Amino acid sequence: MINYNGTIFPASTNLLYNNRAFLYGDGVFETVKIINNRILFLEDHYFRLMSSMRILRMEIPMNFTMEYFEEQIKLVVNTNNYSDAVRARITVYRNPGGYYLPETNTISFLIHSLPIENKFYSINSNEYEVDLYKDIYVSKQLLSTLKTTNKVINITASIYAKENDLQNCLLLNEDKNVVEAVQGNVFMLMDNKLITPPISEGCLNGIMRKQILAIVKKMDNIEVVEEAISPFDLQKANELFITNVIKGIQPITKYRKKEYKTAFSQKALNLLNDFIVA
Repeated sequence: MINYNGTIFPASTNLLYNNRAFLYGDGVFETVKIINNRILFLEDHYFRLMSSMRILRMEIPMNFTMEYFEEQIKLVVNTNNYSDAVRARITVYRNPGGYYLPETNTISFLIHSLPIENKFYSINSNEYEVDLYKDIYVSKQLLSTLKTTNKVINITASIYAKENDLQNCLLLNEDKNVVEAVQGNVFMLMDNKLITPPISEGCLNGIMRKQILAIVKKMDNIEVVEEAISPFDLQKANELFITNVIKGIQPITKYRKKEYKTAFSQKALNLLNDFIVA
């Protein structure tokens, strides 16, 4: 028997009581965008998920191929009768048993999906103000680069942003360098140089981050570098923007007293849309 919100139930009525993702954060996830029944960046999502599972010593089933991954996501989307634009999340977690030491490394997965408004990426022209979140720091280590089910820093930073009438927060590592935003990787344009923190700084190994790096490297007169960004650098930047698979590119319009342009962000987003329809 278990106590759920003050009422006693048989344990079998609550799927969370022995779910290791719930109990210990023992899980990883991928969020994908689907347009016209096509999963964007499918191969990148699949291989990142496989890499994350291996790092966490999860046993990957023999049938968990990229084709199976795609099939299972589309099964949920099509069953829900979603069509044009959809976001879907697959969460993979270790099966029940044990405490910190698991009794098994076999896995289960859960997939859910929701319709989204825009088929293609677009830029919202509303003000988008950010500030630094300094209560908790991101560690410069391998686990920080994975999409695990432990995202407490992102949650508390989101609450901080709401409490302070901000649209987002920038997370820092223990060296006090800018790592990423709450919902994605961060890029900074300084003259003709586009800068984003390297994975070694503790930022998420983002799928959209990879696409933007590849797209911008093909642009004329733009140097693309991966190097640490200090909070002082933000004040000197021409543009700042955030990337993730669902939104694409989100320009930052204000950081403290500094206001930013968005022309480069729009140009990069246009190239991104051209890329996904090619």
